[in-house]
Amino acid sequence: MLFHNPLHGLWAVLLLFFGLLGPAAAQRGGDEGAYQILSASYGTPERSVDVTERLRQLARSDQTFRVSNDVFGTDPDRGRVKSLRIYARGPNGGTRTFEYREDSYVNGAQFTGWSSGNWGQGGSHGGQGNGRDDGEFRILQALYGTSEHYVDVTRRLRDLARQDGAIPLTNDTFGVDPHRGQRKTLRIYVRTRDGQNRMFEYAEGSTIDGARFVGWGGGNWGNEGWNGGWHGAPGGSGGSYGGGGYERPNQGYGGLQIVQAVYGADNRVIDVTDRVRSRVAGDRLSVRADNELAGYDPTPGIPKMLWVTYSIGGREYRVNVRESEYLRLP
Repeated sequence: MLFHNPLHGLWAVLLLFFGLLGPAAAQRGGDEGAYQILSASYGTPERSVDVTERLRQLARSDQTFRVSNDVFGTDPDRGRVKSLRIYARGPNGGTRTFEYREDSYVNGAQFTGWSSGNWGQGGSHGGQGNGRDDGEFRILQALYGTSEHYVDVTRRLRDLARQDGAIPLTNDTFGVDPHRGQRKTLRIYVRTRDGQNRMFEYAEGSTIDGARFVGWGGGNWGNEGWNGGWHGAPGGSGGSYGGGGYERPNQGYGGLQIVQAVYGADNRVIDVTDRVRSRVAGDRLSVRADNELAGYDPTPGIPKMLWVTYSIGGREYRVNVRESEYLRLP
């Protein structure tokens, strides 16, 4: 005589439940996606910041999140609608960009190893340039520092790129601290395949993945004589970079061009670029460093200086004079 055990039915239901739950969990946190993330940026076409590390932190929580300034802790282009761009490599080796507009939601199910964070700058594709030509942007120049004090690090970045690994942004990496006591950034100025100019900004302490740049690992870039300064646009391009950038009128490789000028002392300085630029006549400059030039005294009672970055013949120079002295160029 057979007796029916009600526990048998219960076990059957539980086995079915966990059998269905297992694949679902694997889909969320496993390695089932089709695309390997290389890097991510947040902003607009004119101004964006690298958010690969922040995206990795969000992915580890394995939950859908909304694209916003708050979630990334920055507003790279105030007053404009921004987007999250995820750059990824597909199963056939080709690259693809996934774009999520501000206030939309991101689900990582389509990305390989999403919640493990084993991707991007620290993952298996970190720094994957290999000298190939599958990036979107060609690097023109790289500057490291602040708007007041910065140095050209294009050559150093090129050497680092040839190592084809993730690059940490520190003073030690570039061998210089251009503005002591201040948080610095790396600005990479690029040209797109359709001839447009863009700027990418990376905060000190972050890292760079070169997969989005043309010929990254080959180092065959940054040799075009482009020199736009911290804010400026290259000669002949028209337009400027957002976020306080300016267009450099008639920029070329011949006469005197004022890239940037600041006046003040210590960390209290004001930008007087336009005022100094207006004093250029016939490719020559004669200007007195004083409060009248600046429009006011940024540091009352403290001796000030005028710092000017300028270019002649496509080469950039920097000079400074004390308050009440005259600067004459060339």
